[in-house]
Amino acid sequence: MVSGDSHSKHALPAPAWSPDLGDGTFRNPVICADYSDPDVIRDGDDYYLTASSFACTPGLPILHSRDLVNWTIVNYAIKNVPHERYRQMQPGCGVWAPAIRKHDGKFWIFFPMPDEGIYVTTATNPHGRWSEPWLLQEGKGLIDPCPLWDDDGKAYLVYAYARSRCGIKHRLSVAPMAPDASRLIGEAKTVFDQPEKHPTLEGPKFHKRNGYYYISAPAGGVKTGWQVILRSRDVFGPYEDKIVLAQGSTPINGPHQGAIVDAPDGKWWFIHFQDAGVYGRITHLQPVRWENDWPLMGINQNADDVGEPVLTYLKPIAGHLAQAPQTSDDFDSPTLGLQWQWQANHEDAWHDLSVRQGYLRLPALAPADSLTTTPGLLLQKFPAFAFFVDTQLETSSDLRGQAGLAIVGTSHAAIVLERTTAGRRVVVIVDDKVTHAHAIEGGSLRLRVEVADGGRCRFSFAEADSAWTRLGDEYQAVEGHWIGAKVGLFCRGSAGHADFPFFRVMPADT
Repeated sequence: MVSGDSHSKHALPAPAWSPDLGDGTFRNPVICADYSDPDVIRDGDDYYLTASSFACTPGLPILHSRDLVNWTIVNYAIKNVPHERYRQMQPGCGVWAPAIRKHDGKFWIFFPMPDEGIYVTTATNPHGRWSEPWLLQEGKGLIDPCPLWDDDGKAYLVYAYARSRCGIKHRLSVAPMAPDASRLIGEAKTVFDQPEKHPTLEGPKFHKRNGYYYISAPAGGVKTGWQVILRSRDVFGPYEDKIVLAQGSTPINGPHQGAIVDAPDGKWWFIHFQDAGVYGRITHLQPVRWENDWPLMGINQNADDVGEPVLTYLKPIAGHLAQAPQTSDDFDSPTLGLQWQWQANHEDAWHDLSVRQGYLRLPALAPADSLTTTPGLLLQKFPAFAFFVDTQLETSSDLRGQAGLAIVGTSHAAIVLERTTAGRRVVVIVDDKVTHAHAIEGGSLRLRVEVADGGRCRFSFAEADSAWTRLGDEYQAVEGHWIGAKVGLFCRGSAGHADFPFFRVMPADT
């Protein structure tokens, strides 16, 4: 039993993870959440980050920072994935590694859909409305595109290939592109293909500096790979290669795939991910220094200039307040918080914030074969290695079905208020099977999940102001298909609805 503490409606808790140590230094990860394949640009004093979103919607998150350490979510570039089939769950498909750039007074995001092709969307303000995406190049297996607008006005696109779609995983190609990104205008040329040295090579990012063309690319695979820099005096090569970052003696496996970006003081930084299993691909920040026109990353470079990741370091820019991507929600806004995503292309009717002020209403949606494959789950990323979530729900008297709090990956578990012809009960479900049940009287219930380091989950419930009661066994959360585990809310059934007045995400030691 744990005590049933009361909550002020407007007292949002501190973030479950803070990278800013408050003394001019930071700790990695700077984002302890699944922002896979991050790309970052600087626009004056502002930094913008986007990342893979796969089949989750809205897609292509836009995060903002002033110091590369403290990030908040400010927008999404697409409402839904541009294809009809994404109305249903499509695990591992959809929006893969994007590139964000600013050119000709506009912000551009190039993103691949490995089954459909390469798409582009633009905006004059990253906080505002982004254009409807257009198809730049159709093609199965084309992934990880990044544009380069050269000094002479010509434009080029570098991209990689998905082995799962076309059998290739170690080749990078460059194609000439119309400067407005309306089409590719010439034959693509393979610019690097050395599988004996880099058996997997993907995620390329284009840069130009001091007359050199650079392609930064992760190699060796997501969990165990390294970061490669390719360099040439000609956009089509030949390119020489150099490994600049690897795990070394640190616990940071596979440090690669991300963005090289400068700061206003002239220093450079590298944002990349680490595959952290159940937590997805979390975001790290490394110092970069240029030597002999090579960007050397991290610290403790060996004789071959291969660095290793930092665990803590001086902040790139001092003086900014500690922030983290949004998690907790009091549902006081007329629009859904930016921390939330659905599991497939969604409809506005799947939620309501206006019918009852200060409450999120979820109507009962027709259940899919499994909770895991239900499009209408309202979920957010795991925000820390250890945390807990507290929520409350009230169900309508005509609810015929279930509503509750879920942990979702390729497996799932949930604590649920269930209304059947036999009455009301709170149950724990693991992979669609009821494992524990407890009869209750009312239609209002507090629910909690505690997530311990490693993704070990325990569920609790409380009626009215009573003490918390544990229910069920410990559940080991698991990641999804290319994404980390998520936590969130749902209501499914044949009739009725559930109302939620808050969703609190709190540090594990609260």
